[in-house]
Amino acid sequence: MNIAYWIVASLLALFYAYAGTLKVTRTRDQLRPMMAWVDRVPLPAVRTLGAVEILGAAGLTLPPLTGIAPALAPAAAIGFVLLQIGAITVHLTSEDHRIALNAALTTTALATIWLSTQR
Repeated sequence: MNIAYWIVASLLALFYAYAGTLKVTRTRDQLRPMMAWVDRVPLPAVRTLGAVEILGAAGLTLPPLTGIAPALAPAAAIGFVLLQIGAITVHLTSEDHRIALNAALTTTALATIWLSTQR
């Protein structure tokens, strides 16, 4: 199960590190083609979401890797589940009803939570 955790958690962390970096560094105009919801949310909130995603990615990998506070890894995964529930809500309350990626990320975060309890 340890190998499975590292595969799933690493992929999830890479996705969120990338997405978070985009949200923190790009302008609203650069984000709009990828994220239709950016016009509905103030830019400081988008930047904050990006920072949370980067910190969550670190939380999935660094605690188990270092052995310091490994309980933070499932907490980070729980945070990603909550983040995606919010994202699905935002998508469903707008014209953009594409939630397949959000559902996949939710499922992956749930799998990460389960795998972290099996190690």
